[in-house]
Amino acid sequence: MFKILALLFITAFTAFAAGDATFEATKRELNIPAIIMFLIFIVGTLGITYWAANKTKSASDFYTAGGGISGFQNGLAIAGDYMSAAAFLGVSGLIYLKGYDGVIYAVSFLVGWPVILFFMAEKLRNLGKFTFADIAAYRLGQKEIRTLAAFGSLSVVVLYLIAQMVGAGKLIQVLFGMEYEYAVFMVGALMIIYVTFGGMLATTWVQIIKACLLLSGVSFMAVMVLYHFNFSFESLAVKAIENHTLGEAILSPGGFISDPISAISLGMALMLGTAGLPHVLMRFFTVGNAKEARKSVVYATGFIAYFWVIITIVGFGAIAFLNSADGAQYFVDGTLFGGNNMASVHLSHMLGGNAFLGFISAVAFATILAVVSGLTLAGASAISHDIYANVINPEASDEKIVKISKITVVIVGIIGVTLGIAFESQNIAYMVGLAFGIAASANFPILFLSIYWRGLTTKGAFIGGFIGLITAVTLVILGPNVWVQI
Repeated sequence: MFKILALLFITAFTAFAAGDATFEATKRELNIPAIIMFLIFIVGTLGITYWAANKTKSASDFYTAGGGISGFQNGLAIAGDYMSAAAFLGVSGLIYLKGYDGVIYAVSFLVGWPVILFFMAEKLRNLGKFTFADIAAYRLGQKEIRTLAAFGSLSVVVLYLIAQMVGAGKLIQVLFGMEYEYAVFMVGALMIIYVTFGGMLATTWVQIIKACLLLSGVSFMAVMVLYHFNFSFESLAVKAIENHTLGEAILSPGGFISDPISAISLGMALMLGTAGLPHVLMRFFTVGNAKEARKSVVYATGFIAYFWVIITIVGFGAIAFLNSADGAQYFVDGTLFGGNNMASVHLSHMLGGNAFLGFISAVAFATILAVVSGLTLAGASAISHDIYANVINPEASDEKIVKISKITVVIVGIIGVTLGIAFESQNIAYMVGLAFGIAASANFPILFLSIYWRGLTTKGAFIGGFIGLITAVTLVILGPNVWVQI
């Protein structure tokens, strides 16, 4: 492990040196507080990983932290897993760009949690073991359903992972002038280390710490924004209308979501997709019983609902502040430096200077690492547990399964880095929306029907799930926004 860490830091410092030209071109000063806070977080989380590695002995430890996480801890971890780069950087960037349509994303991301609370949480904990495929295949053919569930999980994981990699690359590029490709590589390397050595236990505590940091940091941003407008959201909205090129249109739908059908489609995808996200569903297997699973959802829903309220304030605050005369320093040739995804990061600098920028940047980095760790673990479990241990080699030992998991983690990490570089120009909230669409079309129907419809057959579940998966993936690939810059 220490050899890997040494290689990672050598690569990171080489990349920082390679980024000097970018600094000169953009005339951004080296942010020492940001670097210090980055290093503190990285060292701290690597320490957690080392501690978790000593406690991770079995497949149960690797996938579910031995089922020893409490409801409150799991609720925080779920919130940390769900409040991704798409939530913090992407949605605030969408609100900054289009106003009201970004709020539709925020609301849609939230409303899936009551579905999980009332229909899924208890069943997941009682019927599952490591992955949601355990429930989907409980009464059905193991090979067919597990294989389909694994491919559905991997499709969601890959798209979600792309969004996080893009957010991480842009964030580090903006702060340190590091080349985008090097930044994505560094995040991928850290992600692989966390999951390979620490498993679910390390991932859980990274997510808990990240959730606390993110909620406190964004809360401070929202309070500071409202403070400048005497805590009047109406005054904030008036200033945002005045400063935005769209004017009053930012308070009306249609800037990004052009018609009611698109709005309904997006809402359904984000609502039902939440209940089909493999990395979120895995978290319900880390608690001891169904009661703790329900508590997890209640706590997570509260944290997430609060987060979406304050991120809306931050988004409109970005319009009011960055589009003012004082915000001109954050633009290069008329375009926001780093793209619209960086709106909240630049806002933090306007509100609190380099020190607060350093904190928010470290929080954003923590956000990305926490989510990509959960995603990578979910992708690895789909291959090692669902396909290898239950389809290819049912007699495999725990040691062999965990070994396959760790190999898969490396492969998923390489895929994430490669596609993160290829999709550099995409809006991360949009990319996550695509992942939710696939989860809603392929994962959720099979999972929900396998729990509540006794007449569901293996053939029907496989054909329906296969059509949903192929249709969703095909439409994503053919969609025009995948091939052009947003």
